[in-house]
Amino acid sequence: MRIELKRRLGLAIGALIAMTLPAVAGICEKRDFDGQGYVVCTLDGAQEPGLKLWLNGPDGKVLGDFSGVRRNLPQGQVLAFAMNAGMYHPDYQPVGLYISDGEKAGDLVTAGGDGNFGMLPNGVFCAGGKRPYQVIESRAFAKARPQCRIATQSGPMLVIDGALHPRFLADSDSRYIRNSVGVSPDGQTVWFAISDRAVTFHEFGRLFRDGLGARDALYFDGSISRLYAPALNRADFGRRLGPIIGYTEQE
Repeated sequence: MRIELKRRLGLAIGALIAMTLPAVAGICEKRDFDGQGYVVCTLDGAQEPGLKLWLNGPDGKVLGDFSGVRRNLPQGQVLAFAMNAGMYHPDYQPVGLYISDGEKAGDLVTAGGDGNFGMLPNGVFCAGGKRPYQVIESRAFAKARPQCRIATQSGPMLVIDGALHPRFLADSDSRYIRNSVGVSPDGQTVWFAISDRAVTFHEFGRLFRDGLGARDALYFDGSISRLYAPALNRADFGRRLGPIIGYTEQE
């Protein structure tokens, strides 16, 4: 109850902040699937260069939130949407691989372990490589070593080659606000989604596989999941974040 109250307060504060933000093109939309509400932000292959991954500012300190990202954008650029992009340690450093335009802040982890990150198979979201967008299982990534302009590792995979993660249960009672990324079979479309309410892994995986048509999808996080989407008057507010992914465009 207390967590939900804090989240509602954060959403209310974020909505007030969003009302003061510059208007940008609406690439995010509200979607319903199987009785659950989501916001889905969609990019095509031509938009790949505008997709960015952030961690630290010019001073080397963690940006930590959407306001920090906006303050550090080049002049003339605006942030069309953003969300948290993978799990991080208490010092906000990435748990796994992190690459952003030549900046590397984490190494690929292929071993299983505790928590959602270690629920194999996990994976890597890669943009700017052989295809505009890819979600690649971590051990396959280690073998192939694909070129990526940006990359972030997280886990578990939600969808692997068209199948839901084998450990997902249809009757699970583990529910959180969750956000994730999925990619079309041809790698030309990427979807970033966040649930409106607490959902199970199984429900979220089916959104990507059955609702969006993703062949591969990767879980980013839960409970701390937040979205910045000024076109929807939304700028979620809360505790500091590690990696943040988002799309920028010219004013």
